[in-house]
Amino acid sequence: MTDSTLRSVSVERTATGHFTAVNARGDRLAFGTAGDGFTPVELLLAAIGGCTMADVDVATGRHAEPDRFTVTVTGHKISDEDGNRMTDLEVTFSVAFPEGAGGDRARAILPRAVKSSHDRLCTVSRTVEAGTPVRTVVADA
Repeated sequence: MTDSTLRSVSVERTATGHFTAVNARGDRLAFGTAGDGFTPVELLLAAIGGCTMADVDVATGRHAEPDRFTVTVTGHKISDEDGNRMTDLEVTFSVAFPEGAGGDRARAILPRAVKSSHDRLCTVSRTVEAGTPVRTVVADA
């Protein structure tokens, strides 16, 4: 792999059950398992939805600005003999385009754009579906 393919985020514990993720550009995102805010599982769902939404927005947005564009991602968090995991992940698009030629073109390509994102483009959902191994390392103890 090369430096051009590497992506990274560091996560720092800020308090019990509270964490802050920082990307290479210095953007910060607070989350946690205690109190308000997103949980790590909700961030996974948001990452899936945001990734596929971005793909579809690029494809359809060339033709028309949507009147409404919402993606809802659902799944069940279970614990079984394989441990904790999410099952039955589903991404639902709710999109409306204005009347006119541009809106008609955007509506026509919407199903193909969603399929293309799912089958090839969305790095996040493709990684989840491929079942990419995650290696853990303890750097210093």
